[in-house]
Amino acid sequence: MVLKKKKREIQVDAFFLDQQQLEKLQRFSKAEEQNLASLLLQCAQLNNGIQQIQCIKKIMPLVEKMGQNSACDPMVKACLDILGETYFSLGAKNPLKKVLASSLNGLPERFMMLAVQSFVCCLREELKTTDVYLYRKVLENLASCMEDFSLGRASVKNLFEEVLQFLQKSFLDIQEENRQNHGNHVVQTQLMHDLLIAIKVSMMLVQKLQENIQGSLWKHHESFVWQSMCSLLKSSTNFLMDAALLQTVQTTSGLAVILFTKTMYEPAEELPSLVSDLLLGSIKHTDVPEWFLSNCGTLCTEECPDSVLLFLCHGALAMLEWKNGSMGENGEKLLLDIASVLLSLSSELKESSMAMSLSRILAIWTNSAQAAIVSGSPNLKIKLNGNSDIIGKLLEYIYTHWEHPLDAVRHQTKLIFKNLLQIHRTTITGSNEKSDPFFARLIKHLLSLEWHVKGKYASLGCLVECVGTENILQLDRTIPVQILDVMNDQSLAPYASDLLETMFTNHKAHFTLSFQESTWIDQWHDIWVSPLLVILCEGNHDQTTYIIDYYLPKLLKCSPDSLSYMIRILQASADANLGSRGTRGALGALMACLRTARAHGHLELSTMMSNGLVSTECIKQGLVHQHNQVCIDALGLLCETHRSTEIVSKEEMQLIQFFMMYNLNSQSPSVRQQIGSLLRKLFCRIQESSQVLYKLEQNKTKQELLENSTKRHPLGILQQYKDFMSSVCDRLFEVLFPGSSHPTRFSALTILGSIAEMFSVPKGQAQVFQLDQEIDSTRVRTLIQCFASTFEEVKVLAFGLLMKLRDVAFNLQDSENVDLLFQAAMDLSTSTKPYDCVTASYLLNFLVHHKGLQHICLGKWLEHNSQVDENTSVSTVEKNTLAVIKLLLVNVEEEIFQAKKSLLQAAASFPMYGRVHCITGALQQLPFNTLTLVAEWKEMVARLILMSYKLSAVVSPVVQSSSPEGLIPMDSDSESAGRLQMILHEIQPQDTNDYFIQAKILKEHCKVESEKLADHRPMDNICTEMRGKERQTCDVTAQMVLVCCWRSMKEVSLLLGTLCKLLPSHATSEPSDGLITVEQVKNIGDYFKHHLLQSRHRGAFELAYAGFVQLTEMLSRCNSESLRKMPAQWLSGVLEEIKSCDPSSTLCATRRSAGIPFYIQALLASEPKKSKTDLLKMTMKELISLAAPLNESPSVIPKVHALNILRALFRDTRLGENIMPYVADGIQVAILGFTSPVWAVRNSSTLLFSALITRIFGVKRGKDENSKKNRMTGREFFSRFPSLYPFLLKQLEVVTNTLNSEAEELKIHPSLFLLLLILGRLYPSPMDGTYSALSMAPFVPFIIRCGHSPVYRSREMSGRALVPFVMVNEVPHTVLSLLEGLPDSTSPCIRQNNIHGTLLQVFHLLQLYLESKQLFSLGFQQGLGDIIACVGTKLWLAKRPNPCLVTRAAYLDVLVMLSTHLGKFQKPGMPLFGFWEEMNRVISDSELMSGIPYSSAVPGLIQYLQSITKLVIEVLLVTAGPDIQSSSSPVAKKIAKPPLSIVHLLHCEFHEVRLLALEAILLWLKQINSKQIAEEGGGVLCLLIDLEGALLTMALKEKNLQCFCKVLEILYTMDLRNVLPKTECSIKMNPNELLTWSLNIVDIANSTEVQSIALKFASKLVIHLLQNHQQISEKVLKTWVQLLVYFCGDEQQTEMLLAAAEVLKSITSFLLINEKLILGLSDTLAMWKCVVLLLQNEDLVVRDAAAEVIQVAQSEKKSSKGTEFALRVVNAPMALDLAFGILCELLQQWGEIRAGVPILLEWLLGDSDLKRDSETSALEEDDYLFDKGEVNFWAEKLTLVRQLSKHLLQLISMTHLTLPDHGELSQLSRTALDQAQLVGHLLRVLPPTPEFSKTAEFTRLTIQNERISVCLKILNLLKSDDTCKNENPENY
Repeated sequence: MVLKKKKREIQVDAFFLDQQQLEKLQRFSKAEEQNLASLLLQCAQLNNGIQQIQCIKKIMPLVEKMGQNSACDPMVKACLDILGETYFSLGAKNPLKKVLASSLNGLPERFMMLAVQSFVCCLREELKTTDVYLYRKVLENLASCMEDFSLGRASVKNLFEEVLQFLQKSFLDIQEENRQNHGNHVVQTQLMHDLLIAIKVSMMLVQKLQENIQGSLWKHHESFVWQSMCSLLKSSTNFLMDAALLQTVQTTSGLAVILFTKTMYEPAEELPSLVSDLLLGSIKHTDVPEWFLSNCGTLCTEECPDSVLLFLCHGALAMLEWKNGSMGENGEKLLLDIASVLLSLSSELKESSMAMSLSRILAIWTNSAQAAIVSGSPNLKIKLNGNSDIIGKLLEYIYTHWEHPLDAVRHQTKLIFKNLLQIHRTTITGSNEKSDPFFARLIKHLLSLEWHVKGKYASLGCLVECVGTENILQLDRTIPVQILDVMNDQSLAPYASDLLETMFTNHKAHFTLSFQESTWIDQWHDIWVSPLLVILCEGNHDQTTYIIDYYLPKLLKCSPDSLSYMIRILQASADANLGSRGTRGALGALMACLRTARAHGHLELSTMMSNGLVSTECIKQGLVHQHNQVCIDALGLLCETHRSTEIVSKEEMQLIQFFMMYNLNSQSPSVRQQIGSLLRKLFCRIQESSQVLYKLEQNKTKQELLENSTKRHPLGILQQYKDFMSSVCDRLFEVLFPGSSHPTRFSALTILGSIAEMFSVPKGQAQVFQLDQEIDSTRVRTLIQCFASTFEEVKVLAFGLLMKLRDVAFNLQDSENVDLLFQAAMDLSTSTKPYDCVTASYLLNFLVHHKGLQHICLGKWLEHNSQVDENTSVSTVEKNTLAVIKLLLVNVEEEIFQAKKSLLQAAASFPMYGRVHCITGALQQLPFNTLTLVAEWKEMVARLILMSYKLSAVVSPVVQSSSPEGLIPMDSDSESAGRLQMILHEIQPQDTNDYFIQAKILKEHCKVESEKLADHRPMDNICTEMRGKERQTCDVTAQMVLVCCWRSMKEVSLLLGTLCKLLPSHATSEPSDGLITVEQVKNIGDYFKHHLLQSRHRGAFELAYAGFVQLTEMLSRCNSESLRKMPAQWLSGVLEEIKSCDPSSTLCATRRSAGIPFYIQALLASEPKKSKTDLLKMTMKELISLAAPLNESPSVIPKVHALNILRALFRDTRLGENIMPYVADGIQVAILGFTSPVWAVRNSSTLLFSALITRIFGVKRGKDENSKKNRMTGREFFSRFPSLYPFLLKQLEVVTNTLNSEAEELKIHPSLFLLLLILGRLYPSPMDGTYSALSMAPFVPFIIRCGHSPVYRSREMSGRALVPFVMVNEVPHTVLSLLEGLPDSTSPCIRQNNIHGTLLQVFHLLQLYLESKQLFSLGFQQGLGDIIACVGTKLWLAKRPNPCLVTRAAYLDVLVMLSTHLGKFQKPGMPLFGFWEEMNRVISDSELMSGIPYSSAVPGLIQYLQSITKLVIEVLLVTAGPDIQSSSSPVAKKIAKPPLSIVHLLHCEFHEVRLLALEAILLWLKQINSKQIAEEGGGVLCLLIDLEGALLTMALKEKNLQCFCKVLEILYTMDLRNVLPKTECSIKMNPNELLTWSLNIVDIANSTEVQSIALKFASKLVIHLLQNHQQISEKVLKTWVQLLVYFCGDEQQTEMLLAAAEVLKSITSFLLINEKLILGLSDTLAMWKCVVLLLQNEDLVVRDAAAEVIQVAQSEKKSSKGTEFALRVVNAPMALDLAFGILCELLQQWGEIRAGVPILLEWLLGDSDLKRDSETSALEEDDYLFDKGEVNFWAEKLTLVRQLSKHLLQLISMTHLTLPDHGELSQLSRTALDQAQLVGHLLRVLPPTPEFSKTAEFTRLTIQNERISVCLKILNLLKSDDTCKNENPENY
């Protein structure tokens, strides 16, 4: 359902006549009958434009009735004059103008002369206009006269020469005016648009009135018209050549030049040749007319700029006639010339706007070519055939630009491709398109591309339309599945779904035509629907989401009948396959399909329910599913409908209420957003359908009809709506309880906000529900308490809601309460906790709307300004805001005065930033354009600016110090005190207190003088103390002072930025009208400049930047010239300062140049987007020349600054595509900077390089270093940055020359790494054709040589970088040449570095080859065979003759990869016996067989051992396979006995070998367990025989942690029935001892990993023993239970919690829900408490794992009880509710209610020690500055309390349980009553507004209060004494 936007009312401005015109009409109008004059008079007196339109439409019928002679009637003449004057006075966009023109088009012939006279007269007046700024109106009038308006055209015809003269004049005047306003962007932009309209009008004139020109042109060249045309042509040429004009003006001038030339040139046949010569620059002056040379000389003589050529091409394509071959051969030549010019321009024009124009013009060329080819000569058809040169180059252009960063370019590229296919089709008409070689080649190329290439999708889509889906599927049937697999990437999903849509729609059409019956549908479903269902059930979260969003709606739209097929399949498995937390399952898929179907109108919910497509239970399970998206889909099914007025049924309302019980607490922001948006749609439906119902109710006749029908009564439905909305609000306010989590609050407030918005309607409309009526004082208080939340978004939502409800909210607040809130806000505004001032700001912003605020609160603080009070026209908000700001200002001024005396005292007791924050907040919500107290505000602004400067002066020395973070030492030894004197001196002048000379204690002047206090402490303690009013000690730490200072700077910056906005921006208003003067703005600018260039603290300059950006944005739009020019002056000033490298400069050269890049960024980003970005161009030129290594300046500092600034600019997204032309220079500067001897330059170059890589290849989203996401083809890279091609090649050459020197010394070139980083990001495209001058081949030999680098990482990089440059089919050849280049064992000079580099390259190339899609082609097998043969010839490198272990390991890695591949893909019947025999020899020869003679310190040993172990494991797997085991050949029998067994590996002394062996065993076990390996295959099974003993022994002896973990994991995975019989003989332990041993491991291990796996193993043992009725001692069981409880503790690591959850799940059916109590009540309940704790864990993974316990319990319940439906796969809140329900049922089942209920009551009461808690919280609150106390992200104590008490009450009422009041129960009662008393006392002693001043304590006490009262209520019910039963439990 789409939320409908309200239709915009069309605004029609009425016209008014002046007094003279009205009098004229009154003279002629007649009262008795309506004539033309009276009609016009009546029309003029209307104030409504739309009514005037109706009136004007009556004119023509009236005129037609008038007699023949009426043409002479003066009344008609007068009326026509007035109509003419009216027409020309109306604005161009006013609908009245169009209506008037279309009415006058119907004017009878007899009135035409008169009308033309009137209009000519008016137009002549218009043309006399001399004010340049009024030309626009005249031009618009001329344009509307020539557009479908016969009278207008006739008038222009009559005044043809005057019009021409006016246009000439306007061209020249506007140009001159533009020159004079240079630099004023606003005025210049306006003039440019005027000029654009003038050019368009001149073109219209020539096109529409051609006969006028032709007639008066050819007679003589002295005629006025000819002269005027020459003048227009000359001006247009000038505009075309003027690069300072807007690009649109230049483009249009290009059209005008060609049009005017076409009109004036004779003979017309030679025009194409002239244009051709013009474009190719081959004009001979003798062949061209004199007039053309004199007017367009600049085009002929000079070398034309590229942009001009581009615009001329556009002009030629748009203005010449391409159809019907009217231009003959010359025209065809011109068409081909234009193509070649455009293609040559494509490599030159790189600026984004030009690249966009070029792509658009190429698309226009393809359209023209299509038109021309239809009637073109055979020669043209050959030249434009798919195999021709031009089409080849165009394809080249397409492949280069289809992934261009600009959307527009990508879109045009698709159009060009589509048109090219059409052009080729036209050239081959008559032959079979489907078998055409050009199409076949294209398809093959496109399919061989990777799916991450976005251009592939659109191009394949175009090809599908040409050759049909069936033809493409014949090449590869798996294409639909491949495309669906791509859809887990959001950036590709839209492209993929569009291609799929094109394919399945085309396929369906093909089937429909080919087969008469509908038998084809099953085949179509198999291809397009079945893979979709598999993915929906089992696919990952992202993939299914994008498929549902993008693909499913398109599929259903194409074939709505497929829905029943999908539902039928999903329903069959929905109950069995409910999904999990990772997959949707059939149930989730069903929800998604039904939701989409309902939202798109394919199905109604009532139909679904009645036809049994989905049951209420099924939707319920969906609504509380563990998988977030299934919940959302189920909710979407209820909320989204095709019609927004569909009535909401009772079932839907009940299900929504059920949903809201369990889903408001979602930690995922996207889920919360979706819930909010879906419920909004539901409320919209309720609102809109209720309006329909009200109308029905009013319409009695219809109502009677309704009553007779079976439908519900409208009033009944409306009442249900009201009740439903009321219950929703109850639920939402209920969850805003104390301690509710941030997600819950966020969801509840968002939904309440949308209810308030949806149900606020215009007066007079009946409203089904109003939120105001649901509000009471408690709820208002709840909302105000939300301001105390530590999350600002909650404050924002609460504030927004209170603003919507403010009238009700203030009515419910008494004045005492308002006073307390105001007091709290003022206290918070000066708190030392940074987040408190935000709360204060929201409170004040809320309170300023209160009418009585001045009266209630402010009177105490400020003296009254009676004038302001009496002025009733002033709004409440303005009056209150002024007073509040004044109060804050007075306070902060006093505090600044104090801070000057002692900054430390300020930091500890009144940090000033909070006050300033509140002032800024108050200013930001003021409507500045409607202020009435202007004088007061002006004074206030001046005071605020002054205050800002004063505050800044106090705190800036700290943030500008050279070490702001370490300004005041936190350590207190005397040495550091001495060392820090220097830093402290830096800020001494500001701080008059002598703290900096010698450290001492500060106390408030409470009677004791500070001097006397200095002696109470040793001198060396610099960590100063202060005693506040409450005499508590608090340390003034370095952090507090620093925070006070940089936050004050931040707030000052934001305040000044906000104040700058007060300058009026309209061109009309005078600067003096603003609340702030130009002078003040200039001073603020200087202030920002000073701080951005001086601050050292990142927080300070980043936030000064935020304010400065507000200033610069305002300056660029401002109408004061001196202000407008300031950014340019500042910019050149700072660049000069950087260049000058003056020793006295205070610019910061460390800290990445601190604020300087920010300063320059702000200045450049504020440049208008549509301007020519001159500042950016100038700055980039300067910076790149400064950063270039050729710049031999004496100081290195300017270069460092330049590099740092460039980095910031390349990272700034606001500069967008404008910065791309400088990327290539940036890369060169960075790479060359890397070779600098100075560290600072190298460091900054590295940072710049990193920023540029991100800029070019995009932000890296995944962790995969080698993912193809952030890469591009070499062709695209070098065509976008052509200058990098020769540069990178040259650099590579330099680098490899240093590597290849024969001398043995170590030479490392610093740029090597960077070059390989860039080259590794490129890859070849199968589309690289023969045309590319930018071939990748020259790079290959250099990269191969880079593999010889002495640096290990560089060799690795070169191995990776080579892969992209070698095409897949070239791999075998390259690998063979690399292998042949390896030395033989007898070679004289063996360089191991070279060998290693080569082997790494071979490894990576082979990896690419083996992963490619050509696995089963003949060439592939052949190539692989050659490689294997060649590998065999160099096997000495893997054996002992090779002394270097690193290269041995590298060679072994190649062998391992080949073995793995051959093991997987070897064809039956052709095992490569020879290869495996060689592998066995390599293993036999290895040190693993003979023992290892090295220590682990030998380089490469571990690497070698790991590689050889991997080879052993691969060979073991293959030789155990059926192929070799069952073969009878003698070689096979030999291979079948491998030299090493897996047990041998387990006994190896090196733990790396053991670990690999253990990992292999574990993998095999898991494969067997998951049935991946057929049991009878036997391969892996025979490897695992008799391993249990070895593993048990190993478990006891293993010292290495990782190996020990793996052993335990293997034992845990194995079947205990096989393990336990071996314990006696292998480790001499019985099963009970093994259990004790494993529990002991859990206890003593110091690794969570070991503890977790040991606990899982022990638990598995416990269950095994208990199930087999073996005895376990009570003590051991107790230990086990205690360990499990310990694992579920609050502070445990996630790994341990997950282990506990897994254990609990495994014991659920046997111990937790067994009908018999196996472990006893207390232990079983302890375990249930573990489940409850885990269900409340902050971590979602843990909660989901714990919810699986409930899944097991519910599934058992379903199977044993046979209940129809049970909620099984549920989220944590639902699981918690179910857990308590199950527990209460179990207590009944076990007959343990009496013993169990007291334990549950203890859970309810909690075990907190209130006194201790309140003491620690008081300490904590002062400890940490930024600590927000307990931030609650999920768990809610009161949710648990409410759910547990609900189930307990149900249990008590069902069983009528009463318990005697003694023993445990009476103890509980006493505890509860004591706690109630204590909580009451603690709440009473809290300060007046504890929710703000003592938030954490207040929350804790309120929660405990509710726990106690619930507990007492239940205890009361349980007392058997009747009198107690009648007592009211609420009293406690």
